[in-house]
Amino acid sequence: MPGIAPEAEGKYDILQNNKGEILVAIKSREGGPEDARLVFDGGKHAVLYRSREYAIVLNNINPEAVAPIKNAERIFVVEFDEGYVVREYEAPLRMVKKLPIGEEYLPKD
Repeated sequence: MPGIAPEAEGKYDILQNNKGEILVAIKSREGGPEDARLVFDGGKHAVLYRSREYAIVLNNINPEAVAPIKNAERIFVVEFDEGYVVREYEAPLRMVKKLPIGEEYLPKD
């Protein structure tokens, strides 16, 4: 979204259960999510919009996770703080040709 300076997630996990559902584990943030969604271009990066004002960039997605994410309709997000689950929520997946963030927010290859 224009005007948002996304935060890069330093460490995160992407997991898949036996039903093929995708779970993304990230550190917790202030406040709860509002209309969360994951935007993905099928490459090495994705953007998790927790709200209209807050976005998190997931950089360097493992190539083995790309196909399962692309096939998902939604993801489950779990936010942790010091090993404890703070909140859980679902976010629909939106596939795009190009991520809607500036190149300055993505690491140089």
